Amino acid sequence: QVWLDLLKPVMKQIRRPKHVVVKFVVKFFPPDHAQLQEELTRYLFALQVKQDLAQGRLTCNDTSTALLISHIVQSEIGDFDETIDREHLAKNKYIPQQEALEDKIMEFHRSHMGQTPAESDFQLLEIARRLEMYGIRLHPAKDREGTKINLAVANTGILVFQGHTKINAFNWAKVRKLSFKRKRFLIKLRPDVNSSFQDTLEFLMASRDFCKSFWKICVEHHAFFRLFEEPKPKPKPVLFSRGSSFRFSGRTQKQVLDYVKEGGHKKVQFER
Repeated sequence: QVWLDLLKPVMKQIRRPKHVVVKFVVKFFPPDHAQLQEELTRYLFALQVKQDLAQGRLTCNDTSTALLISHIVQSEIGDFDETIDREHLAKNKYIPQQEALEDKIMEFHRSHMGQTPAESDFQLLEIARRLEMYGIRLHPAKDREGTKINLAVANTGILVFQGHTKINAFNWAKVRKLSFKRKRFLIKLRPDVNSSFQDTLEFLMASRDFCKSFWKICVEHHAFFRLFEEPKPKPKPVLFSRGSSFRFSGRTQKQVLDYVKEGGHKKVQFER
């Protein structure tokens, strides 16, 4: 899976259109959903949470799962009614093996009386953002010993998972450089204050394309969350070029928030 570059024509990025599925998905998950000022934006994030639950990406305990689904149900059908709830849950599968949680979902749904769809979205994101797997997209890799792990990138930095359990994290402040050489993904860390030793971590991915794709996502996350403004393009070398010239394009998180605060956009009317 690769992200489309919105500044380039779609047809130049898709070689065999018949074999491609294009999806509309959230790319950057902010740490605080209260920063999302538009109801439409929060609704789109809520739809992403709903999809991640259905696909088994957003793993959590039964109580959190039932609570998340109860807010989705409140948003979709309104206040609790036992008969309507049972019919709705029979027709709509929010997670695999949902039957075991239906009584718990209905119990939570009963407590949301009077909650509007917009309030349900807000509550859904309030619970989801605290979960370890919120916004996490796992990229299979191996460490130097050949152990299977998963790499992921978030607003805070690069994360390492064993299965769905986080075993390590490298905050952006610690990362000096990210690079890739063929199938190898490299993280060069800043030396500790008390040490001149420079550490470079190495992970092996399935192919060069997988490796480059993950590297690009890391570059974009770093720029979006850490920079105040969009990075300027580097001048192209006249004769020889080494490495990738890829950079993040588009507004950073700070620029987006400033743009909305200053009223630089039109409010969009939408139907759920």
